[in-house]
This record gives sequence, C-alpha cells and structure tokens, in this order.
Amino acid sequence: MGGLNPEAEPAEVGLDPVRLTRLDRHLRRYVDDGKLTGWLLTVSRHGKFAHVSASGQRDMEAGLPVEPDTIWRIYSMSKPVTSVAAMILYEEGAFELTDPVSRFIPSFADVRVYTGGSDLRPVTVPATEPVRIWHLLTHTSGLTYGFHRTHPVDSQYRARGFEWGTPRKTSLEACCDIWAGLPLLFQPGSEWNYSVSTDVLGRVIEVASGMGLDEFLHERIFRPLGMIDTGFWLAEEERDRLAALYTVGHGGRATRLDAIGAVPRHRPSYLGGGGGLVSTAADYHRFTQMLLGLPGSPPGQLDGATVLGPRTVAYMTRNHLPGGADLETFGRPIFAESPFRGVGFGLGFAVVLDAAPGRTLGSEGEFSWGGAASTAFFVDPAAALTVSFFTQLLPSSAHPIRSQLRQLVYQALTD
Repeated sequence: MGGLNPEAEPAEVGLDPVRLTRLDRHLRRYVDDGKLTGWLLTVSRHGKFAHVSASGQRDMEAGLPVEPDTIWRIYSMSKPVTSVAAMILYEEGAFELTDPVSRFIPSFADVRVYTGGSDLRPVTVPATEPVRIWHLLTHTSGLTYGFHRTHPVDSQYRARGFEWGTPRKTSLEACCDIWAGLPLLFQPGSEWNYSVSTDVLGRVIEVASGMGLDEFLHERIFRPLGMIDTGFWLAEEERDRLAALYTVGHGGRATRLDAIGAVPRHRPSYLGGGGGLVSTAADYHRFTQMLLGLPGSPPGQLDGATVLGPRTVAYMTRNHLPGGADLETFGRPIFAESPFRGVGFGLGFAVVLDAAPGRTLGSEGEFSWGGAASTAFFVDPAAALTVSFFTQLLPSSAHPIRSQLRQLVYQALTD
C-alpha cells in the first residue's frame, strides 16, 4: 500500500501469514455488515512492517477508498503525543512532576471539590491537595468530560458547552480557566477519571515553552520524526484525503456525522492536546516506533532523532496508579466491566499489569491507547511489536474491535 508496503515477510519476524488472514477476514466483516465504512491496519515487528491491510472506503457517499495516505481523526490518540511533549520539557527542567498546575495556569490555585448536591446546586469544599502536573499525566486530577454523563459535574461541563467539543471561538487558555472554575469530581490523586487533563497539560506546555501547542509539537516531535501529515488542521490541498466521520445508525450501520467531522478542515481556535490531532497510519507508525525503539536504537530515538531519553520512556510506560492498582479498582465506574481489568495507567498510556484478568491475549508491559472514533494502537516491548488500527466511527465502544484486534494479532505470533 504505497508508503506502507511491508518491509519483511511475516514469517521472517515471527508472524504466521496464514493466521494473519484470520485478522483481515474478521475485520472485513465489519465493512461487509455496514458497521464500518473502511479501515486500515498495520502490524510491525522488530522495526519492520510485516502486515499492512485495508478495506472499504474513507468516504462512503463519495465512493472514495481507504488509501495509504488517508488522514484520520485520531482523537484521544493525541494524548500520548501531548504527554511525550510534556516530558520533553520535563527532561529540560521546565518543571517537576509534583509542581502545582497553578504555577502555569493561575486559575487552578483555588479549585474546589464536589461533595454532594446537584449539577445546579453543587456542594463543594476546597481541594486539600493542589492539582499537580503528575495528576494531569495520569488522569487523577479530578477533572472530567461532559460526554461521560455519569456525574452532576459532567452536566456542568455540558452546560458550559463541553461535550463532544468546546464552545465556539474559545481558546485553550480560556477553556482551562473555565474548567478550573468548575468542581473537581474528587480530591486530586485519590481516584482515576478520564478527562480533559491532557488538554490542560497542553496549556502547561504552551506556558512553559513560550510556544503555541501546535508549534511545539511540530518542532519537537513531528518534524524530527518525519510526521509530515500530523497536526490540528488540514491545508486546503489535504482535505480530500480526510476520511469522513460516522456514528452508529439504524440497525447498527454506520451513518455519516458531518457536524463534528468537519472540525479539522479549518484552523481551530482551540488546540486540543487531548483529542484534536489528525494523522496518517505512516505518521503514527513513526511515533510508535520511537516509543518502542528499533534494533540498535533505544526507546525515545528514531533514525538519529532523539525525542526522549530511554529511561523517560520506561518511566512513562509503567503503572503510576497508587499501590499498583488497576483502572477497574482505582477508576470511576464508567470503566467497570471493561477491558481495563489488570491494566494500570502510566504517564499518558494504559499499561498491562496482568493479561489474565482482561480475558484477552496480550503481554505484561504492553502500553496503548485509542481514540473516540474507534482508532487504536498498542506497543509490546517484550514482543518488539507495534499495531495501529484506523477507522472513523463514534463512539469507540460501539464494537469490541480493540480486544478482537489483540486476540487476532497475538494468535498470529509464532515465537
């Protein structure tokens, strides 16, 4: 597939080519059944593409196929990128992980914590612990998302215009000040809740670096790694490469969702480090290879470019939840009965602690994350394996693609 052509025969890197056909056959059923309009998959071992496949269309209505250079909304797969950017500054001494966020965003100096009441009349108390940079990286800040719909504070976010986006013409700086004025769900560091934490981290990066988040990511990650098609918006000549966005419609079939899907076609006023990036399979592969490290090159480096030190990558991809807890026990109920049994959380990544409780094939030490439009990636250092999957269907919980992806990739390994 163009620039995504396999670089090694599967058998050369410990993958069974016949068993890999099971993976493609299974994923093609999603297109045949109308549940997905199209997808693209890459499997790499020991730094070499061993399997690249695709099916369906990037724009069903226009009849445009998925192609190697198709651009995808990666949504929360932006979070690991922003987390890496923050750790670049950490390595330079710009902050310590224990620094209060208020050092960079003054509105976080007097945050309060929800203890009862309703979304209209919340009862709050002062935070006993400041929100720290470490809390942002681990989603233990007490911040939330409006789309969770599980807590009165979620309702307050939605009332302020935060559900599947942000209020029109509102900057990242302004959004952070609004969030700081809303109650936290819990005392910082006491629980885990998926949230706008990484977006706030993006603002910390801006203040600490003196650069816009888009500029910093380009200069320190995208340009060094050769990620030429990754950013917050598209130039006019790139827009026809963007896959259309879909949601689950009647009978479980994919239905077009242009209202949200059009966002990256123009420069946004809000640079969302937690979910605003678009990218290609080739670009995100470069990012995952940097994290994994190639033969003769440690994690944090790629083709002579050093993004992070190897010890920093190792620190980011270990569990940081207190007491070695997993996300099911330390996280909010939205993640109960989920694939997060036996999975902890590091600095921007989910990390497998014990593969058995999740009831899906995998390896301890594997780290990963996914995006709202059903994209996903995982990196397995023990197996020298990286896998990325791209499609455009909201929400990501619509189909069990991520667990099936692991199941069918790992069954194809022969060593």
